Amino acid sequence: MAITATIEVNQQDLLTSLKAFCTKLLEQDAISAILVPQRLPMKSMVMPTLVTEADHLDGVDPLSPAFPMNGAKVLAKLTRRPSGGKIAAIMRPCEIRAFIELVKLKQARTEDVVLIGMDCLGAYGNTDYFRFAGEDAEAATRRFYESVLAGKGAALDGVDLTTACQACEAPFPTSADIAIGLHGVDTGRHLLVLGQTPAGDDLLQQMGLPSSEVPTERQAIMDQLRTSREKYRDDMFAATAAATDNIDKLNTYLANCVNCYNCRVACPVCYCKECVFVTDVFNHDPSQYLRWAKRKGAVKMPTDTVFYHLTRLTHMSTACVGCGQCSNACPNDIPVMELFRMVAHNTQRAFAYEAGNSVDEKPPLSEFKEDEFQEVVGL
Repeated sequence: MAITATIEVNQQDLLTSLKAFCTKLLEQDAISAILVPQRLPMKSMVMPTLVTEADHLDGVDPLSPAFPMNGAKVLAKLTRRPSGGKIAAIMRPCEIRAFIELVKLKQARTEDVVLIGMDCLGAYGNTDYFRFAGEDAEAATRRFYESVLAGKGAALDGVDLTTACQACEAPFPTSADIAIGLHGVDTGRHLLVLGQTPAGDDLLQQMGLPSSEVPTERQAIMDQLRTSREKYRDDMFAATAAATDNIDKLNTYLANCVNCYNCRVACPVCYCKECVFVTDVFNHDPSQYLRWAKRKGAVKMPTDTVFYHLTRLTHMSTACVGCGQCSNACPNDIPVMELFRMVAHNTQRAFAYEAGNSVDEKPPLSEFKEDEFQEVVGL
């Protein structure tokens, strides 16, 4: 039976309560370390941090609107081989979905990890976050979550959530072993904790948290948020489709690309050890550029930018989880996420597949299904 429990909150201090929860996690014999978003002491930034001693939990900050990287790649590095201990990883829902995709792509393992997810309140872009946080990242986090949970929205000091977050229809950690609920919960008094797998139930049973029940209004609030996000997403898709529906428009859309490949590096499920675009295949001979220029009269430099993105779309559309790190990493503010998310949504819908939904669901094209796409094959 799934365990439902609470984390007690005093004086609406969610960060202190989450620190106490992490401390209790480390007290469990089954847990060797916690991977948790933590404020860096040298700068107002929050990064995934591997913690083994409770004395080093002072900066725990999973509610921060900072999202400088998708932690799925970090967790994949920590779990791809046996580590000799179990890690409790506190992550955003899109990070958990990306990790599950990496597991299915044989880049990570679930045996040595317990996935703990929280209702995601969203995040700002890197530059916006630095401007918002200023010199006091902890105070900035408190302002952020108090505004969102009070129903006042995430737009503060002239900054708002990234487009990826506003278009995310899955801000709930349904794929986690343990879910920490914020929406529809009286967060001034407690946080909701839900065991969603046998591994999650076992850990919660060991922790001995006070039992609880799911508030009756939680599902309605979740449904309302999901509906508004879907509306924003569909409007985004329509605008992106209109801006990229022929090759000339696509060239314009991607015109600022400088082939830095930041989007590839930032993508949590782009896992190739060697990318074809950084091999000799695209290290063209100087004479080739002159021939292209003579044939057309002029050739944009650098070349292959559109081909690069089309190749990535082909590779990633079945695995994209919509975290938005591709756009977050782009130095020229190309709306890469909107394009990739639109194509991925249509691709995954065609295969009746949802990236990161379940570790047991095989990726498209990885297995033969005799009755698939009957309208195409004509059988």
